[in-house]
Amino acid sequence: MRCTRCGVCCRETEMLLSKEDILRIEAKGYSRKLFVRYDEAGYAVLQNRNGYCVFYNLKKRQCNIYFFRPLGCQLYPVIYDEEKGIITDTICHAHESVTEKEKKSKGKRVLKLLEIIDREVYNSP
Repeated sequence: MRCTRCGVCCRETEMLLSKEDILRIEAKGYSRKLFVRYDEAGYAVLQNRNGYCVFYNLKKRQCNIYFFRPLGCQLYPVIYDEEKGIITDTICHAHESVTEKEKKSKGKRVLKLLEIIDREVYNSP
């Protein structure tokens, strides 16, 4: 994928966070209170500030934690849609540059990530 650094993916994000994501970001010195909020279902999601992810630097048009960002962000724009399954998010300006091979590979990782997060939230083995 060829990212255009437009920031669309960071605008009003609802990116899910795994426990591993949270611990990795905390290990870099960020307080959980800064970046984690919990939705109605109990899922940890990235917080927004001024309409963008708390880690998005609007002036530089880049992520302040790019090298240790959440796995869901790394896999984007490949996402899971409840009606369509694995898709490439068309709000991403670079979605057409995602190859079928990349979509398939990242799609498997997206599904695995969602399984992990569901287990974490619902405490199932």
